[in-house]
Amino acid sequence: MSTDQPFLALTIGNTRTTVGTIMGSEIKDQKSFDSNETSTIVEHALKAWKELDYESPQIILASSNEDASKTIAAALADQTSRQIWHIGDDVPAAVGQHLDPETITGIDRLLNAAAVWDMHKQACVVIDAGTCVTVDFVDGEGTFHGGSIAPGARMQLASMHSGTSTLPDVPFTAPLQEAFGKNTAQAMLQGVFHGIQGMVRQLCEQYAVRYGAYPRIIATGGDAELLFKDDEFIEQIVPNLQMQGIAVSVRHTMAEEDDS
Repeated sequence: MSTDQPFLALTIGNTRTTVGTIMGSEIKDQKSFDSNETSTIVEHALKAWKELDYESPQIILASSNEDASKTIAAALADQTSRQIWHIGDDVPAAVGQHLDPETITGIDRLLNAAAVWDMHKQACVVIDAGTCVTVDFVDGEGTFHGGSIAPGARMQLASMHSGTSTLPDVPFTAPLQEAFGKNTAQAMLQGVFHGIQGMVRQLCEQYAVRYGAYPRIIATGGDAELLFKDDEFIEQIVPNLQMQGIAVSVRHTMAEEDDS
């Protein structure tokens, strides 16, 4: 495979799966699905794969959802007679790491880091607001230092409902722009929404103090727009940052193979 060959890419998360086509740095035709809809994902991926203007293009998969990943990869391999490449095993994430030995870091976090470093070449904090909220730090040399993992908004709301006898099952939306939650649902939304925003600010300040300079703040993930679109603290919201991380990592791997 060379850097000018198009390929099919999938990011399989705990909640959402995105399918798209990539050639070089260009990402096209992205479409997202519920990760439980494995048959629909496979059907769409096969259609997109067959439409690529290249003979038997590669399929590359990045996953933080092991069960869904196994099902989807097996079906795609069977239907295309291709070996499915996995980010992490077959294609390394294109970012350095400074972590404790034997640490297993989610490939989604590493791809986010690879993408923001490729975009900005400076110290960055990347916030991924999805099933969980991760707040990670990449230094000015392009090295991923880890960060924090907390329950996402919907997980917090679900845990309050399931862990008590009286709190309702509340869908996640932005709370009313009032200082106080005037009913139970609004009080829950106020706590989750502003709790996540406050956590992000506190962690970013902590990272800046430790690093000695203020990093660029970037958000991604399914809930990023809802949480941060009006938050002046967040400098940039980049949808599907993982897809960009796949493109960067494939280019990096192919360039290394061409040099060897």
